Amino acid sequence: MLDHNEPCYVISIAAQILEVHPQTLRYYERAGLVQPSRSRGNIRLYSQQDIEQLRLIQRLMDDLGVNLAGVEVIMNMTERLEELEAEVARLRAQLSAEQGAQGINRSPV
Repeated sequence: MLDHNEPCYVISIAAQILEVHPQTLRYYERAGLVQPSRSRGNIRLYSQQDIEQLRLIQRLMDDLGVNLAGVEVIMNMTERLEELEAEVARLRAQLSAEQGAQGINRSPV
């Protein structure tokens, strides 16, 4: 099975999958919305995760009418939210472990 982050699609295939022109993918890259990997020959290689991120960009722009600057803000906020959720989960696990070590039995909030 292919790793979700494994770069495997050249730009023409990624564009076909997304039903866009390859130039659109180059434009999104220049705008900083996606960073495909590069082969030794400097060929762009997109992973399945990149494809999913590009689908999100398409949905935001085409379905919701968000402009490129708005897409960037939304993606940055989403990334930050995911980081904070992971931090909360880590802190809850740490608190639970400390309470267990002290014999405290509290229900989680």
